[in-house]
Amino acid sequence: MTKALSLRAIVLAAASLALSSCYAATPAPSTASTLPKLVVVLVVDGLPNEQVQRYRDQFGQGGLRRMLDQGASFSNAHQAHGVTVTAIGHSAVLTGAYPYVHGIIGNNWIDPITKKSVYCTEDTNYTYIGEETKPADGTSPAKLKVNTLGDELRYATGSKSKVITVSGKDRGAILLAGKTGTAYMYMEKTGNFASSTYYMKQHPEWATKYLATKPQDRYYGKSWSALLPEAAYAGDAPEELNAPKAGGHNRLPYSYYSESGEIDAGYYASLRVGPYLDQLTLDFARAAVEGENLGRNPAGVPDLLGVSLSAHDYVNHAFGPESKLSHDHLQRVDRMLAEFFTYLDKRVGMDNVLVVLTADHGFPNTPEFSQTQHFDAQRLDGDKLMAALDKHLEAKFGVAKLVQAWSLPNIHLDYALADQNKLKREDVENVAAQYLLAQNGIVDAFTRTQFESGAVQGTHINTLMRRAWNRQSSGDLMVITKPYWYFGTGTSGTSHGSPYAYDTNVPLMIMGKRWIKPGAYGQYAEVVDIAPTLANLLHLRPPAGSEGRVLTETLR
Repeated sequence: MTKALSLRAIVLAAASLALSSCYAATPAPSTASTLPKLVVVLVVDGLPNEQVQRYRDQFGQGGLRRMLDQGASFSNAHQAHGVTVTAIGHSAVLTGAYPYVHGIIGNNWIDPITKKSVYCTEDTNYTYIGEETKPADGTSPAKLKVNTLGDELRYATGSKSKVITVSGKDRGAILLAGKTGTAYMYMEKTGNFASSTYYMKQHPEWATKYLATKPQDRYYGKSWSALLPEAAYAGDAPEELNAPKAGGHNRLPYSYYSESGEIDAGYYASLRVGPYLDQLTLDFARAAVEGENLGRNPAGVPDLLGVSLSAHDYVNHAFGPESKLSHDHLQRVDRMLAEFFTYLDKRVGMDNVLVVLTADHGFPNTPEFSQTQHFDAQRLDGDKLMAALDKHLEAKFGVAKLVQAWSLPNIHLDYALADQNKLKREDVENVAAQYLLAQNGIVDAFTRTQFESGAVQGTHINTLMRRAWNRQSSGDLMVITKPYWYFGTGTSGTSHGSPYAYDTNVPLMIMGKRWIKPGAYGQYAEVVDIAPTLANLLHLRPPAGSEGRVLTETLR
């Protein structure tokens, strides 16, 4: 009996030792003290990843290079929907959702009931605080149909966490802030940053004091000059490819003034093109960090700061991503971010900060530049195309004005008119689609019937277009231009909005040494992966419409 007990004791002791070793090898679960104190989400409006890769050797040490070297950087990350514009891209970042769910299908779209154009963040129930407000100005997230990561954070902490966003565009701030955050946006007429009465009745004291210093006035009469030696820009497109803007502003140095000779609305609007708008945005973000004491809550109560830098989009629209101005502007963004990270390190400590950087969309080259590369590239006049489509439908069915409204790539047909004339809706759709497919510059067209029946399948681009189509708000037809073509007029500049890689491939970087494994990642990733990844790190449930994946390969 004694020997049996001894043997049993040995076996139990061995099992206990093995079990304790097993548990010892398992990492301890993270606690509130291991959560970041501050999450910073940076969106550089209109930044194709191609520019980050092309100019990376010229970056300084503390900004984009710091994120590339110390963070996880994805080279194959995409805004994975077919209509790549600012509002949709910003909505994707912290909802983790696609347009067919979150409801933001463009910067503007056609209201399905009134058939009038609506703006993505307009809401006449609210006004800007202390600023003129027009009916179509962006004042609330009412049209965003789902919540954001910031909303989940506020819910989980009983609203103890603060969510503050700032942008040069109202949609850039509002769609990052979600339903319960607070958004501040640049006012073109005054150069102030203002919130709206959706968020509060009046600005907090810190914001009022900051705005009283009028920091936007310090750039009047100043110029934006090249940051790097001239040889650094040798590979950029010739400046003569850019048609001169008013006042000859198509090259560096680029001056900031007004026609009146006074600091006025014309001057404040001019600040959008170039580095000073982004500098003002980051300066206001610093004021918000201090005024709201961001990153200084008790353990387990992180804050979230969203910053959308809008000026790169304006520069690329005007001059193209191949231009010297775009090249130099990105270098200046890099240096501004370096200064901002240095500030955060002193204020909060970068060991306590998790930083994400991405973009809302990429950019194609200007048609003029693409043509020098032997690409078939053009601007396509959408209004003329729609007028011709309407005439074709009238000739086919004997009914005028079957094309009711459009906000391309969405086209709305007058179904009621078709019904009155005993026309089958599907027949009208198909005739319209076949006509569009025959037009130069159009590569594909989809109908409502195809979307609703699930017929839009198969290719990657079809998937992107299906995600971009919202049953309640989108058109009865959606069209895709040929590669390097886009809807627009004029003789200079470029635009975005397509499902092609130059518009979808954007930077996606995550930095935070306590949570993220640094490295260059070649895996396919999407911007909608940001929200579930942050939710995982912050111990939150993902936002309601989130369909992205947790980027587990980057996590420590």
